[in-house]
Amino acid sequence: MVDKIVVNNIKKGFYSGKEFKPVVDGIDLEVAEGEFIAIVGPSGCGKSTLMNMLVGFNRPDSGSILVNGRERKGPDANGILISQQGSVFPWLTVRQNLMFGLNDKHTDKEALADYYAALVGLTGFEHHYPRELSGGMLKRAEIARALAVKPEILYMDEPFSALDALMSLRIRLELLRILEEERHTVLLITHDVEEALHLADRIIVLSPRPTKIQAVFEIKQPHPRKLSDPKLLTMKEEILGELGITLTPDDTQNEDSTIQETPMTETSA
Repeated sequence: MVDKIVVNNIKKGFYSGKEFKPVVDGIDLEVAEGEFIAIVGPSGCGKSTLMNMLVGFNRPDSGSILVNGRERKGPDANGILISQQGSVFPWLTVRQNLMFGLNDKHTDKEALADYYAALVGLTGFEHHYPRELSGGMLKRAEIARALAVKPEILYMDEPFSALDALMSLRIRLELLRILEEERHTVLLITHDVEEALHLADRIIVLSPRPTKIQAVFEIKQPHPRKLSDPKLLTMKEEILGELGITLTPDDTQNEDSTIQETPMTETSA
Protein backbone atom coordinates (compact mmCIF):
# COMPACT_ATOMS: atom_id res chain seq x y z
CA MET A 1 0.00 0.00 0.00
CA VAL A 2 1.13 3.55 -0.74
CA ASP A 3 1.93 5.75 2.26
CA LYS A 4 -0.50 8.67 2.51
CA ILE A 5 1.14 10.25 5.56
CA VAL A 6 4.76 9.91 6.66
CA VAL A 7 5.79 11.33 10.04
CA ASN A 8 9.53 11.66 10.54
CA ASN A 9 10.79 12.05 14.12
CA ILE A 10 8.62 15.05 15.02
CA LYS A 11 9.12 16.84 18.33
CA LYS A 12 7.11 19.61 19.96
CA GLY A 13 7.26 21.51 23.24
CA PHE A 14 5.97 24.69 24.84
CA TYR A 15 7.27 27.26 27.29
CA SER A 16 5.61 27.69 30.66
CA GLY A 17 7.17 30.93 31.84
CA LYS A 18 10.88 30.36 31.29
CA GLU A 19 10.63 26.61 31.54
CA PHE A 20 10.49 24.58 28.33
CA LYS A 21 8.23 21.53 28.59
CA PRO A 22 8.58 18.86 25.88
CA VAL A 23 5.26 17.33 24.85
CA VAL A 24 5.97 15.19 21.78
CA ASP A 25 9.41 13.60 21.85
CA GLY A 26 10.12 11.89 18.55
CA ILE A 27 7.21 10.28 16.66
CA ASP A 28 7.73 8.18 13.53
CA LEU A 29 4.63 6.94 11.75
CA GLU A 30 3.52 5.81 8.29
CA VAL A 31 -0.16 5.76 7.38
CA ALA A 32 -1.22 3.95 4.21
CA GLU A 33 -3.80 5.20 1.73
CA GLY A 34 -7.26 4.22 3.05
CA GLU A 35 -5.97 3.04 6.42
CA PHE A 36 -7.83 3.71 9.68
CA ILE A 37 -5.45 4.55 12.52
CA ALA A 38 -6.59 5.02 16.12
CA ILE A 39 -4.30 6.77 18.60
CA VAL A 40 -4.75 6.17 22.34
CA GLY A 41 -2.71 7.34 25.29
CA PRO A 42 -2.94 8.51 28.89
CA SER A 43 -4.67 11.81 29.63
CA GLY A 44 -2.41 14.79 29.00
CA CYS A 45 0.19 12.81 27.06
CA GLY A 46 0.07 15.06 24.00
CA LYS A 47 -2.51 13.36 21.73
CA SER A 48 -4.18 16.62 20.70
CA THR A 49 -0.81 18.33 20.24
CA LEU A 50 0.12 15.52 17.86
CA MET A 51 -3.19 15.84 16.02
CA ASN A 52 -2.78 19.61 15.62
CA MET A 53 0.56 18.99 13.93
CA LEU A 54 -0.87 16.29 11.67
CA VAL A 55 -3.70 18.60 10.57
CA GLY A 56 -1.26 21.48 10.09
CA PHE A 57 -2.48 23.87 12.80
CA ASN A 58 0.94 23.73 14.51
CA ARG A 59 4.40 23.08 13.09
CA PRO A 60 6.74 20.61 14.80
CA ASP A 61 9.84 22.04 16.44
CA SER A 62 11.85 19.47 14.49
CA GLY A 63 11.18 16.60 12.13
CA SER A 64 8.68 16.61 9.28
CA ILE A 65 5.21 15.49 8.24
CA LEU A 66 4.69 14.49 4.62
CA VAL A 67 1.23 14.18 3.07
CA ASN A 68 1.16 12.79 -0.48
CA GLY A 69 4.93 13.22 -0.49
CA ARG A 70 4.78 16.96 0.29
CA GLU A 71 5.77 18.53 3.58
CA ARG A 72 2.85 19.66 5.71
CA LYS A 73 3.22 23.40 6.33
CA GLY A 74 -0.35 24.23 7.28
CA PRO A 75 -3.97 23.08 6.90
CA ASP A 76 -5.17 22.38 3.37
CA ALA A 77 -8.17 21.05 1.50
CA ASN A 78 -7.01 17.42 1.43
CA GLY A 79 -8.03 16.86 5.05
CA ILE A 80 -10.72 17.95 7.49
CA LEU A 81 -10.92 17.80 11.28
CA ILE A 82 -13.93 16.56 13.26
CA SER A 83 -13.41 17.53 16.90
CA GLN A 84 -15.18 16.99 20.20
CA GLN A 85 -16.22 20.67 20.33
CA GLY A 86 -18.38 20.46 17.21
CA SER A 87 -18.20 22.58 14.08
CA VAL A 88 -21.70 23.13 12.68
CA PHE A 89 -22.93 26.71 12.40
CA PRO A 90 -26.02 27.21 14.62
CA TRP A 91 -27.51 29.88 12.33
CA LEU A 92 -27.52 27.58 9.28
CA THR A 93 -29.81 24.67 8.49
CA VAL A 94 -28.46 21.15 7.97
CA ARG A 95 -28.49 21.64 4.20
CA GLN A 96 -26.82 25.07 4.46
CA ASN A 97 -24.15 23.64 6.77
CA LEU A 98 -23.44 20.85 4.30
CA MET A 99 -23.24 23.34 1.42
CA PHE A 100 -20.97 25.75 3.28
CA GLY A 101 -17.65 24.14 2.36
CA LEU A 102 -18.53 23.43 -1.27
CA ASN A 103 -16.87 25.52 -3.95
CA ASP A 104 -17.82 26.58 -7.46
CA LYS A 105 -16.79 23.27 -9.03
CA HIS A 106 -19.84 21.71 -7.38
CA THR A 107 -22.58 22.67 -9.82
CA ASP A 108 -25.55 21.32 -7.85
CA LYS A 109 -24.69 22.04 -4.24
CA GLU A 110 -28.18 21.36 -2.91
CA ALA A 111 -28.29 17.90 -4.48
CA LEU A 112 -24.84 17.06 -3.12
CA ALA A 113 -25.81 18.29 0.36
CA ASP A 114 -28.99 16.23 0.26
CA TYR A 115 -27.02 13.16 -0.86
CA TYR A 116 -24.75 13.34 2.20
CA ALA A 117 -27.67 14.11 4.48
CA ALA A 118 -29.25 10.89 3.23
CA LEU A 119 -25.94 9.03 3.61
CA VAL A 120 -25.92 9.73 7.37
CA GLY A 121 -29.64 9.20 7.86
CA LEU A 122 -30.80 12.83 8.00
CA THR A 123 -33.29 12.77 5.15
CA GLY A 124 -36.24 14.91 6.20
CA PHE A 125 -34.09 17.08 8.46
CA GLU A 126 -32.35 19.12 5.75
CA HIS A 127 -34.19 22.32 6.75
CA HIS A 128 -33.78 21.89 10.51
CA TYR A 129 -31.41 24.07 12.52
CA PRO A 130 -28.82 22.52 14.87
CA ARG A 131 -30.89 23.52 17.93
CA GLU A 132 -33.69 21.31 16.57
CA LEU A 133 -31.51 18.18 16.36
CA SER A 134 -30.49 15.62 18.96
CA GLY A 135 -26.84 15.20 19.92
CA GLY A 136 -26.52 12.16 17.70
CA MET A 137 -28.03 13.95 14.73
CA LEU A 138 -25.65 16.86 15.24
CA LYS A 139 -22.68 14.51 15.16
CA ARG A 140 -24.01 12.88 11.98
CA ALA A 141 -24.44 16.33 10.44
CA GLU A 142 -20.79 17.06 11.27
CA ILE A 143 -19.67 13.83 9.63
CA ALA A 144 -21.80 14.59 6.54
CA ARG A 145 -20.38 18.11 6.34
CA ALA A 146 -16.86 16.73 6.48
CA LEU A 147 -17.53 14.11 3.81
CA ALA A 148 -19.33 16.49 1.45
CA VAL A 149 -16.11 18.36 0.63
CA LYS A 150 -14.50 15.07 -0.44
CA PRO A 151 -11.49 15.11 1.90
CA GLU A 152 -8.76 12.57 1.34
CA ILE A 153 -8.10 12.40 5.08
CA LEU A 154 -10.48 12.53 8.05
CA TYR A 155 -8.82 13.74 11.25
CA MET A 156 -10.98 12.94 14.28
CA ASP A 157 -10.09 14.23 17.76
CA GLU A 158 -12.33 12.40 20.29
CA PRO A 159 -15.42 13.23 18.21
CA PHE A 160 -17.76 10.93 20.16
CA SER A 161 -16.64 11.76 23.69
CA ALA A 162 -19.70 13.91 24.50
CA LEU A 163 -22.16 11.15 23.49
CA ASP A 164 -23.56 8.45 25.73
CA ALA A 165 -22.33 4.89 25.15
CA LEU A 166 -25.32 3.78 23.06
CA MET A 167 -25.27 6.84 20.81
CA SER A 168 -21.50 6.58 20.41
CA LEU A 169 -21.94 2.99 19.25
CA ARG A 170 -24.62 3.99 16.75
CA ILE A 171 -22.47 6.76 15.29
CA ARG A 172 -19.49 4.41 15.02
CA LEU A 173 -21.62 1.90 13.11
CA GLU A 174 -22.78 4.68 10.81
CA LEU A 175 -19.19 5.80 10.21
CA LEU A 176 -18.14 2.26 9.31
CA ARG A 177 -21.05 1.99 6.87
CA ILE A 178 -20.04 5.27 5.22
CA LEU A 179 -16.39 4.23 4.96
CA GLU A 180 -17.51 1.08 3.13
CA GLU A 181 -19.05 3.35 0.48
CA GLU A 182 -16.43 6.11 0.42
CA ARG A 183 -12.98 5.03 1.51
CA HIS A 184 -11.00 7.71 3.35
CA THR A 185 -7.75 7.67 5.26
CA VAL A 186 -8.71 8.21 8.91
CA LEU A 187 -6.74 9.23 11.99
CA LEU A 188 -8.76 9.00 15.19
CA ILE A 189 -7.69 10.14 18.65
CA THR A 190 -9.71 8.45 21.36
CA HIS A 191 -9.58 7.62 25.06
CA ASP A 192 -11.88 4.63 24.49
CA VAL A 193 -9.96 1.40 23.80
CA GLU A 194 -13.12 -0.47 22.72
CA GLU A 195 -13.90 2.32 20.26
CA ALA A 196 -10.41 1.93 18.80
CA LEU A 197 -10.79 -1.86 18.58
CA HIS A 198 -14.17 -1.49 16.91
CA LEU A 199 -13.04 0.93 14.20
CA ALA A 200 -9.33 0.83 13.47
CA ASP A 201 -6.95 -1.16 11.30
CA ARG A 202 -4.09 -0.27 13.64
CA ILE A 203 -3.95 1.15 17.16
CA ILE A 204 -1.03 3.36 18.18
CA VAL A 205 -0.43 3.54 21.95
CA LEU A 206 1.37 6.66 23.16
CA SER A 207 3.51 6.90 26.27
CA PRO A 208 3.08 9.49 29.04
CA ARG A 209 4.43 12.97 28.26
CA PRO A 210 6.79 13.69 26.63
CA THR A 211 5.06 11.21 24.38
CA LYS A 212 6.50 8.61 22.08
CA ILE A 213 4.97 5.59 20.37
CA GLN A 214 4.97 2.92 23.06
CA ALA A 215 3.26 0.08 21.20
CA VAL A 216 1.46 -0.70 17.93
CA PHE A 217 -1.39 -3.21 17.54
CA GLU A 218 -2.63 -4.44 14.17
CA ILE A 219 -6.26 -5.57 13.99
CA LYS A 220 -6.96 -8.17 11.32
CA GLN A 221 -10.54 -9.07 12.26
CA PRO A 222 -12.95 -7.99 9.48
CA HIS A 223 -16.07 -5.92 10.06
CA PRO A 224 -18.54 -6.50 11.63
CA ARG A 225 -16.45 -7.28 14.70
CA LYS A 226 -17.42 -9.05 17.88
CA LEU A 227 -15.85 -7.20 20.77
CA SER A 228 -16.31 -10.48 22.67
CA ASP A 229 -13.88 -12.14 20.23
CA PRO A 230 -11.16 -13.73 22.43
CA LYS A 231 -8.41 -12.21 20.28
CA LEU A 232 -9.88 -8.71 20.66
CA LEU A 233 -10.37 -9.23 24.41
CA THR A 234 -6.73 -10.24 24.69
CA MET A 235 -5.68 -7.21 22.64
CA LYS A 236 -7.83 -4.96 24.85
CA GLU A 237 -6.06 -6.29 27.94
CA GLU A 238 -2.67 -5.77 26.30
CA ILE A 239 -3.51 -2.18 25.30
CA LEU A 240 -4.84 -1.36 28.75
CA GLY A 241 -1.71 -2.96 30.18
CA GLU A 242 0.39 -0.59 28.09
CA LEU A 243 -1.67 2.23 29.63
CA GLY A 244 -1.03 0.93 33.13
CA ILE A 245 -4.48 -0.58 33.71
CA THR A 246 -5.08 -4.21 34.71
CA LEU A 247 -8.51 -5.77 34.16
CA THR A 248 -10.11 -7.98 36.81
CA PRO A 249 -11.89 -11.22 35.78
CA ASP A 250 -15.28 -9.49 36.21
CA ASP A 251 -14.23 -6.75 33.78
CA THR A 252 -13.46 -9.23 31.00
CA GLN A 253 -16.82 -10.97 31.37
CA ASN A 254 -18.93 -7.85 30.86
CA GLU A 255 -18.25 -7.38 27.15
CA ASP A 256 -20.59 -6.33 24.36
CA SER A 257 -22.17 -9.02 22.19
CA THR A 258 -21.94 -9.07 18.40
CA ILE A 259 -22.12 -5.58 16.88
CA GLN A 260 -24.55 -5.63 14.01
CA GLU A 261 -23.62 -3.01 11.42
CA THR A 262 -27.09 -1.88 10.32
CA PRO A 263 -27.90 1.56 8.87
CA MET A 264 -29.38 4.15 11.20
CA THR A 265 -32.79 5.70 10.74
CA GLU A 266 -33.95 9.18 11.59
CA THR A 267 -35.62 7.95 14.77
CA SER A 268 -32.52 6.17 16.08
CA ALA A 269 -30.92 9.44 17.20
